[in-house]
Amino acid sequence: MKRITVLFCVVGLVAALAAPANAITKGGRLDGGDHPYTGLSIHDVGGGPSHRCSGAFVDAHTFVTAGHCTTGTSGGRVWLDADIETPPRSVTGYPFAGGTSIEADHAFTHPLYNDNAFFLYDVGVLKFDDAVYGGPYASLPGLDAMDQAGKGRKNANATVTAVGYGLQLVNPVFVQADKIRMAADLMVVDVNGVAGIGAINPGQSASLSGDAAHGGTCFGDSGGPILQFGTDTIWMVNSFGLNGNCAGIGGGYRIDRADDIAFLSDVSTGQSEF
Repeated sequence: MKRITVLFCVVGLVAALAAPANAITKGGRLDGGDHPYTGLSIHDVGGGPSHRCSGAFVDAHTFVTAGHCTTGTSGGRVWLDADIETPPRSVTGYPFAGGTSIEADHAFTHPLYNDNAFFLYDVGVLKFDDAVYGGPYASLPGLDAMDQAGKGRKNANATVTAVGYGLQLVNPVFVQADKIRMAADLMVVDVNGVAGIGAINPGQSASLSGDAAHGGTCFGDSGGPILQFGTDTIWMVNSFGLNGNCAGIGGGYRIDRADDIAFLSDVSTGQSEF
């Protein structure tokens, strides 16, 4: 996987199938104050800004994001904005430290995470020594909570809400990257895997369907919470897309499995990155 430094995303290919990251594209909506615990994160590599992700505070000290966002990093910071946002959004100091950014003290990545197969254990944490955010918070899921999800837009349990700060549009000649928080209600296609990747990681990822009517996810939404519909419970973190135009089926990494719950309950058992 090659890391690019355009502050949009982490981009890579796995067996020509998946690219990590996956902004809520056309069809989504401005999030306003609906999910204020969702933040925009910038992750440093080699001491300088490298890539842009999303994530969510689950308590005053803990920001949950994707493993491919935290791995190999030398620093990181988070911006939060609970106000209704109108593009283009100004983020003081972005993408560097200072201004309205909150500097992380530690980063942890799932101990089994591997960049060469990022979709297998794609969860990470930015940790803050001081209490930096006073809530409200997102909630972590119970064991195998997402197994209750069905299929189809008429099934409430088959709908999830993705929230993030990613790109709004990607095409061959134009990229729209306003720094705004957006949300989209996506349909669960399969809780047990994504396309050809399903055979590799059964039950670790879920495939999600985005479209022009309901919105989708894109580069920079990586690590953003994918919530049980109508709740603040994170079922997945946004993990990858299956094409470069942020269209069609995407993948969320489930954090309701025993190993993820154990990692998130005690990040000291994870791999410290800086």
